[in-house]
Amino acid sequence: GNGRQGVVDDGRLGPIEWAVAARAFPGQRVCGDHWVVFELGGGSGGLFGVIDGLGHGSDAAAAAVCAAEVVGRTRDEPLERVLGQCHLAMAATRGAAITVVRIDFDTDILQWAGVGNVTGNLLARTPGGMSTGISVRLSAGIVGYRMPDVLSVGRVPVRPGNLVVLATDGVAEGFVDTP
Repeated sequence: GNGRQGVVDDGRLGPIEWAVAARAFPGQRVCGDHWVVFELGGGSGGLFGVIDGLGHGSDAAAAAVCAAEVVGRTRDEPLERVLGQCHLAMAATRGAAITVVRIDFDTDILQWAGVGNVTGNLLARTPGGMSTGISVRLSAGIVGYRMPDVLSVGRVPVRPGNLVVLATDGVAEGFVDTP
């Protein structure tokens, strides 16, 4: 988790190398964004996510932390259930935009789903560098306030060298063009 002014964190989970960079909104002491990285049962995969608590500061951070705890408890469930359980638990919070990604290490299949505006892009290595291949299909809504009736869960194959980038709306557009 985070909450400190400027945060850089990284690690390895199975064959996945991951890294995070975050900082609080200018003028705020606490970051309203949160990230999650969890190993799935039996080391069969990993679940990664970015949570953007609505607004800024401590109330946004409280919503994000609530969601992160639920994701941790439900990480082995289908993504629709993970987000649905977040929605129920976050009813008393400001709510959040959330995108979660599950990668199965045995099948090399990535599943992802998002509610709100946390973007997700799968980039592939090409002779000219990295290129955007596929983006997560986001559902409109706010987890904890208004969820869509049906969530879109995408399934795509992943290969060594692929890069998954999740970002909140606090990151300037176009960043994915030069990762």
